[in-house]
Amino acid sequence: MHVRGPTRSASSRGEMDAFGRSLVSLSFHDRDMQLPSPVTASREDPKSAALANDALHEILNRGTPILGQIQDGTCSGKLCDWQKQFPDDTKLVYMNLPGTHDAATWNYTKELQESLFRYTGSDIPPSDYLRCQEHSFFQQLNRGIRVFDWRLSYNPGNDTIGFFHGPALLAPTTRVEDVLYGFYRWLDLHPSEALLISIKYEDGPGRVYDAEFQQKLYNVLDSDVAKRYWVQTNGVLGALGEARGKLTLLQRSPWSLLPNIPSNSNRFGIHLREDLWIVNGANITLPYNPADGQIAYIEDYYDPAEAASTGDSIDLKYQATVAHLERAATLEPDQLFITFASARLLTLSPAVTPKIMAVGDGSSLPGVNDQLRDWLRTHKGRRRGIVLLDFFDSTPSLLEEILDL
Repeated sequence: MHVRGPTRSASSRGEMDAFGRSLVSLSFHDRDMQLPSPVTASREDPKSAALANDALHEILNRGTPILGQIQDGTCSGKLCDWQKQFPDDTKLVYMNLPGTHDAATWNYTKELQESLFRYTGSDIPPSDYLRCQEHSFFQQLNRGIRVFDWRLSYNPGNDTIGFFHGPALLAPTTRVEDVLYGFYRWLDLHPSEALLISIKYEDGPGRVYDAEFQQKLYNVLDSDVAKRYWVQTNGVLGALGEARGKLTLLQRSPWSLLPNIPSNSNRFGIHLREDLWIVNGANITLPYNPADGQIAYIEDYYDPAEAASTGDSIDLKYQATVAHLERAATLEPDQLFITFASARLLTLSPAVTPKIMAVGDGSSLPGVNDQLRDWLRTHKGRRRGIVLLDFFDSTPSLLEEILDL
């Protein structure tokens, strides 16, 4: 069911410097440097405050190819802090949570792809086969997106972890921790909001999901700063109040090679096992906490290969999407539902790119997003669960219909 009700006040952390309330009394870690927070430092040493500010500015600049600018877009109206209206005791599984599939691909243009051929080579699919969004992370946040699908692998040189989609390298110098600091900062400015981050290792030529990669990623997620911002419960998707101002991990790749040592013992988030995630599945049942009977029901039908035409492919995907949303509305109210409204069919000629699938052919053929919005308008007041979209802002009021606002 879709729960709405009077707001119970989200706990405020007070008015702080623009770099974030939670940096107060923390050490700031950038690789091997430890810098005091701007606020703490300003009370003790103006030079230290300036140094901390400069370091934070550098990190957010490095994250810009994925994050965008913190001032990107406007954050006003009912979608900016829409979770304020829900009471703290609202279960996350009861909520309608709009998200973005392959969220980091917003800037993957033909020009960017060609500029990165020195890393990837030129023998990769065209950029429009791989691009699924048009707005930066900060813009997505400001426009109401609360679930993000991240695909991670080694950046060139294998020293840092960055963002990919299949063979596409998205930003060779942006590190995952740079982007996380951007999310931490946004949450400091919007403490009523709860975000979910799906993290999946993205395989590709010359990449390996080895013990070193797993240790690097674990260290990023288990740092002292990260512990302030990530919900630390394991195998439980709890109430909104516990998740406000924080990130909840949806982990799609296992810690299978992580060294078994005490410093690696912290486990948190929802583990969606990749061996149970059926490839191209329209109705996946994936237990994530069998001891407590917790199950995720997932629709990830991304390649309607049986379609004979563009229209057929869009219709097949649309039907799979609304069928799963019907299940979310009528079955297992205490379980997690995840519906991907995203797909493509690249074996057809011409190819059905993610954008054509989402928005149609630009003339008489509507895409999944338009049809989904119209369907939602006739099915109000119902639980949707997590709904992941491509080109979410191409269809006016689609997010409002998902949220039932």
